[in-house]
Amino acid sequence: MFGSLNLPDNYRSGFACFVGRPNVGKSTLTNALVGQKIVITSDKPQTTRTVVRGIVHREDGQLVLVDTPGLHRPRTLLGERLNDLVKTTWSEVDVVAVCFPADEKIGPGDMFLVKELGKVRRTTKIAVVTKTDVATPERIAEHLGDIAALGAETGTDWAEIVPVSSVSGDQIDLLGNLLVALMPEGPPLYPDGDLTDAPEEILAAELIREAALDGVRDELPHSIAVVVEEMGLREGRDADRPLLDIHANLYVERDSQKGIMIGHKGARLRQVGTVARKQIEALLGTPVYLDLHVKVAKDWQRDPRQLRKLGF
Repeated sequence: MFGSLNLPDNYRSGFACFVGRPNVGKSTLTNALVGQKIVITSDKPQTTRTVVRGIVHREDGQLVLVDTPGLHRPRTLLGERLNDLVKTTWSEVDVVAVCFPADEKIGPGDMFLVKELGKVRRTTKIAVVTKTDVATPERIAEHLGDIAALGAETGTDWAEIVPVSSVSGDQIDLLGNLLVALMPEGPPLYPDGDLTDAPEEILAAELIREAALDGVRDELPHSIAVVVEEMGLREGRDADRPLLDIHANLYVERDSQKGIMIGHKGARLRQVGTVARKQIEALLGTPVYLDLHVKVAKDWQRDPRQLRKLGF
């Protein structure tokens, strides 16, 4: 059917999206399926703020993975906008995969999410048990039963229920097979070799934010935003010795947070810069000069004008 591309007759392609409460392993799962880090991960809830598409290329199909923020009860304008983003995405993908970590019991947050998902009628739904590497076989079996019961209680028809571990790689290939099988027949949506459609500036900003999130206190993660102001190859260098200049601002909401972010004699900011630079170099394959500054954007999470400026 797609002979001009030399594809098999039953080649499939489409969009899948991982959803779940914050911090259930959605981003780690996306990276595991793509086979390379394209989405930032952190043990802080609400790490994901942008919808980054990871692209999985296979002989039999192409999977485009949409990584959404965790659905939560919003307390700020930013929270409301993130939730709107999630619900819009649900209605536009072919499959929604709900993640339930094996080391946590199903709770009110899961019930809230699955009920909300029930309002999206046409999309196929599967359940993924994540983090099986930190649970016993007995606990996993109990969890599978609880998920089936949750489906029955909410009128959700799970097309599949799959236990996986992104850390050990257990059943990741199986999940990929199941997702491709649920996609419509059609040619690839992205060129071979593309791993994401996120602009490089967005990826760089996210990697800086990930480095900034590491080790900060509980109240600070939500207050951190990063904007890459300028990014380009330095002029006048030989083609075999490129250097990518990145000038970025790291925004916090209060002066006291600025002090925490910079650290004693600038030590913390230097550490953030070093970690972020190495990650960006690994992702883009080019040496990087990173110029990083901390600025205060007062109460930006609640200010529509500031949210627009910071890209939300």
